[in-house]
Amino acid sequence: MAAIENNMVVAFSYELTDKESGEVLDASRPGSPLEFITGKGHIIPGLEKEIVTMTVGENRVVIVAPEEAYGVHSPEKIMAYPREQFAGIELEVGMPLYGQAEDGSTVQVVVHSFSDEEVTIDGNHPLAGKTLSFAVVIDSIREASVEEVMNGYVQSNCDDHGKGGGCGSGGCGCGH
Repeated sequence: MAAIENNMVVAFSYELTDKESGEVLDASRPGSPLEFITGKGHIIPGLEKEIVTMTVGENRVVIVAPEEAYGVHSPEKIMAYPREQFAGIELEVGMPLYGQAEDGSTVQVVVHSFSDEEVTIDGNHPLAGKTLSFAVVIDSIREASVEEVMNGYVQSNCDDHGKGGGCGSGGCGCGH
């Protein structure tokens, strides 16, 4: 197959580990590869840059530096706020909280520490500063449909029921 271009749907299975500690951080479920449309920014840049050079069935370990993943850990993203802004929340160190960014998008922060007077939150991504190791297998590659390109996301196989495709057993979450 030729090089993978933009607007291709790639399905891949993976296991993600912290390169330094070897701790498994995430993995795709057996039989449920992750699908994304190339060129849309759906996955971290360092991983996509390697995946688009692969072919169906290929296995590769991809090492991704923080700069090509979730960024370097930034002390500027650790901020303290008055405790009253968190009234009614039973706080725990390490718990995720969700807020609204200046652009209106939802952001996740983590409670770093707290006292009776203030709460310190960490706005860094939990994987910021980590070098990541992905054990990747390419399951399939196909051209994205016009609808997928326009919508910017992979369409569920549920759209194919009755057309020879689809999940059949209800495993795709569509209830068919």
